[in-house]
Amino acid sequence: MKIFVVGATGAIGRPLIAQLLAQGHEVAALTRSLEKAQTLVEQGVELAIADVFDADAVKAAITRVQPEVVIEQLTSLPKTYTNESMSAASALNTRIRREGGANVLAAAQAAGVRRYLRQSIAFWAIPGAGLADEETPLAFDASPAVAADAHIVTEIERRLLETPNLEGIALRYGFLYGPGTWFAPDGDVAQQVRQQQFPIVGNGEGVWSWIHIEDAAIATVAAAERGNPGIYLITDDRPLTVREWLSAYAQWLNAPPPPQISVEEALRIGGADAVYYGTQMRGAWNAKAKRELNFQPRSLEWLVESAVARAS
Repeated sequence: MKIFVVGATGAIGRPLIAQLLAQGHEVAALTRSLEKAQTLVEQGVELAIADVFDADAVKAAITRVQPEVVIEQLTSLPKTYTNESMSAASALNTRIRREGGANVLAAAQAAGVRRYLRQSIAFWAIPGAGLADEETPLAFDASPAVAADAHIVTEIERRLLETPNLEGIALRYGFLYGPGTWFAPDGDVAQQVRQQQFPIVGNGEGVWSWIHIEDAAIATVAAAERGNPGIYLITDDRPLTVREWLSAYAQWLNAPPPPQISVEEALRIGGADAVYYGTQMRGAWNAKAKRELNFQPRSLEWLVESAVARAS
């Protein structure tokens, strides 16, 4: 198939391009500058130059390429994972997903694209017992940043899934780890953990769902090839409490054990969102992706290596 990727130089975009090419697809990618896209050219990717905020340029690019499928991976996230950096990046990240994504979607529809996939988020389900599935309501009444993004995710997904004459697929990824992410050994969270700046909040019962960026790319290619329209949770098989994953992560990094702070202290230092992430976040169930996409995600790498170390 001819597949047009938007956001090709991001964390998922790079392994996604490699997977698409490995599967024999003809790939084009949207980029704002040739400088960032040199690697894509060397891989044999067709380039389309346009700013996602320029609706006419995006429409002209997609119309010229005439892809069967568009995969949108638009985000604008900082290299550091702190309250300050995330807050500073929020406005542009929201704009690029809302306005930039709307321009790409409208251009795809006008060009007669058959199928459209876009990145979404797996961990905004309403708190509760057990794991969330694709039908679980999102956390509109959660802490401020979580609730705001749950509304944005809902708006963006609904816009896609209600677009006529287009097979829309929303891929809700878990927390991304692997090369180029915050959780890579050279990433920002790893540095925070080494410096004991990433604590367990309260009882550490918030449940996080994970996905390696290469597994995210593999699942995305499978959805592009044979997924049914709708929503898929793209996560690994073992959601973990913060207490579990963070302790194992610190051990894997040869870092000191993470400190533990009270909910009250977390509220004072990081606000209600930090408490939500640490104590209320709900894990996701990937059964639909495994059933329909033959999705077989790897185990979280620091759990595997920790288990091997204990066994030896």
